[in-house]
Amino acid sequence: MPDWSYIHTERRFHYGTAPLAVMSFLYGLGVRLRLAAMRKRRKKELPGFTISIGNLTTGGTGKTPATMMIAGWAQAEGYNVAVLSRGYRSTYNKRVFVVSDGHDIKVGPDQAGDEPFLMARRLNGVPVLVSKDRYLAGLIANERFGTDFFILDDGFQHLILKRDLDIVLMDASSPFGNGHLLPWGPLREPVKQLQRADAIVLSRYGSGHSNYNAEKDLKERLERKVLFRADHCPEKVVFPFKESSYGPDYIKRKRIAAFAGIARPEVFRETLIGLGADLVSFTGFKDHHVFSVDDIRRLIAEKEKRGAEYLMSTEKDWVRLEGLMPEYPDMAFLEIQFTFVSGRQEFFDMVRERLKKD
Repeated sequence: MPDWSYIHTERRFHYGTAPLAVMSFLYGLGVRLRLAAMRKRRKKELPGFTISIGNLTTGGTGKTPATMMIAGWAQAEGYNVAVLSRGYRSTYNKRVFVVSDGHDIKVGPDQAGDEPFLMARRLNGVPVLVSKDRYLAGLIANERFGTDFFILDDGFQHLILKRDLDIVLMDASSPFGNGHLLPWGPLREPVKQLQRADAIVLSRYGSGHSNYNAEKDLKERLERKVLFRADHCPEKVVFPFKESSYGPDYIKRKRIAAFAGIARPEVFRETLIGLGADLVSFTGFKDHHVFSVDDIRRLIAEKEKRGAEYLMSTEKDWVRLEGLMPEYPDMAFLEIQFTFVSGRQEFFDMVRERLKKD
């Protein structure tokens, strides 16, 4: 299995990257043709305020926690909110699939996709729907739940739908990776397409990375774009089989065996070390990894072998493990929250201004 996290940051050209460069060129042609075709099509408009949370690169920027944060704010402001997701790697067989009506979760993560399921579980009172046709999903949300505030999860490339505010998240440590399009690099579109965005949020801004160059680079490329800074802050350590939770400092100086199947597993590793955990073992899997019973057995065996006190994963991983893992009291996951490092008031003032214009 290729190490895409390494490939997508490697800037040197060598014989191994030649095939990727060719595929990247062809992918770029396809993207440009699609963008040209979409510019000629009339955009569909939902009956309410529509905000898109997306990115320019593949995975790892925090769209899901950012979506949950904005949904919570809009709900507190009195809006009827719904999240519209494409349901990556979901197995639903309907044009529109209601994961949650805001009160009851209708399906598991295998059908809904792990991220929509996670949002459905965390967002009480907020319906979550998955569909490739987010316009149709929005109409159903409006009809069934009275939705007047629509959040497009991973919506930057969903060009057919008109939005009132387009937010793009970028990792502060590596906004563009090696600067190449897929599969050679992490870019889903050319960098100049960021001009479509209304605002850029640098995520993982406070995670110990050097952010100055990234911020300077963005400002040089994107004149007059509003720039915000945010981080993924550990909120609590949850022990699902004990039905208990503690503050993130609970794992300080404790021997931890950890694993993660997210876009950038090393970020989770760094987070645990930053919390002061004695990380005796760490296993990384590819994003959206489908765990097996054998995986679980190996992870538990590794934990026991290393003499770790707890086995830890991300909350997103736990969503996929929950129905598979036997009762294991030493299993824990880390819950995080998307938090603005600066500019929170300015960000929501911007949302309010757009809401007035809607």
